[in-house]
Amino acid sequence: MERFPVTSSNIVSVGYEPAEMVLEIEFQSGTYRYFSVPASVHSGLMSASSHGRFFTRMIKDRYSFARIV
Repeated sequence: MERFPVTSSNIVSVGYEPAEMVLEIEFQSGTYRYFSVPASVHSGLMSASSHGRFFTRMIKDRYSFARIV
């Protein structure tokens, strides 16, 4: 999955696979995949003024995930 860099103190890059609804986030501490994430959430994350705050408010503890790296 291709990831795109973002400006954030904790998030390095973000990728999304719409057909699978999989969001991939590379943090400073590792890379995680989040499952069954709607495209609107990915769009919101990418357009948020603070990617970290959006992640905490809208993604963290809301979607199942797996650490991949």
